[in-house]
Amino acid sequence: MKIHQFALTALLQLAFIPFFTGQGFAQTTNGIAAIVNGKVVTKSEAREVVKEQRMMIMMQVKDTAEQSKLLQDLDVQALFALIERELVLSEFAKLGGQMKSQYVDDQINNLVREKFEGDRSKFLAELGRAGMTIKKFREIQEKQMVVSYMRQRHTKDLAPPTPADVEKYYTDHNADFRDKDYIKMSTITIPKYPVGDANASLESQKKLAEEIRTKASTGGDFAQLAKTYSQDSRAENGGDWDWVERSVLDKGIAEAAFSLKTGSISKVMDVGPSLMLIYCEAKRPGNTKKLDELRPEIEKRIQSESGRESLGRWVRALADKAAIQPESVKTGFLEYVKRSDKH
Repeated sequence: MKIHQFALTALLQLAFIPFFTGQGFAQTTNGIAAIVNGKVVTKSEAREVVKEQRMMIMMQVKDTAEQSKLLQDLDVQALFALIERELVLSEFAKLGGQMKSQYVDDQINNLVREKFEGDRSKFLAELGRAGMTIKKFREIQEKQMVVSYMRQRHTKDLAPPTPADVEKYYTDHNADFRDKDYIKMSTITIPKYPVGDANASLESQKKLAEEIRTKASTGGDFAQLAKTYSQDSRAENGGDWDWVERSVLDKGIAEAAFSLKTGSISKVMDVGPSLMLIYCEAKRPGNTKKLDELRPEIEKRIQSESGRESLGRWVRALADKAAIQPESVKTGFLEYVKRSDKH
């Protein structure tokens, strides 16, 4: 089986971003992290993956916010990324696959042209700063091109979404297609570990938050409770956010807030270093775009989600029949792939 150039193009831009992310690398001990079909995966290799991916993100993604988002979880992605890669490379070898060296050269030349304005010396300098040789970089590119090709090969024959699929997605994700949703809300923020209170514990803070919620839910004035108990910048204003657009809120807070009925209070929420209560005073939904206008976008979303789910099932099947040691790593990998299918 030989790889044709057209089959690679769509996926090469994401060649260094692993399909699965999750825990694993940070929990391994020194030495051997895992063995996949007889191939030893070491912790040092996982560190190399982190370095490789960090370099590619810095080269290819210029938006600093997007860079930070991609870089922050690299350490915990590494082991599962390596396991997936070894599974896919093993399957490619079983199929008798061959990667033409010209395709690898073309990909590197494209990268130099697009990201370094065709200046190969700049590209080599970037490699040098990352402590990587061109030979090593080329080896990495070849492996990732194989992985990208195998993913594309697996999903290219998926059936396109039907009109009924599109209509159901539109109905189920209606909030995603409104111009701007606004909510008038207030919050009470309770730190999990308040500064200066040595006697406080997570349990005692959760108990306090629940007691505050009970008071608010049984007629207590939410604004006054916020002034008394909340510890954030909005406390002195009774926790009032005024009108706020959904898109500027943290996703978890937005989902909880917009799911509330007017006049209701959320359950105690775990939000990073704090516990939070949300009071919904009013909501102002945005105008929903028409289905015909959104149909191409929804079709792409469905295809993307179907592809991700299909890839997840495929990788799980490869892992099920593979020899992955230790067994705890295999179990963790399978569980994570299963969860990843749904997100």
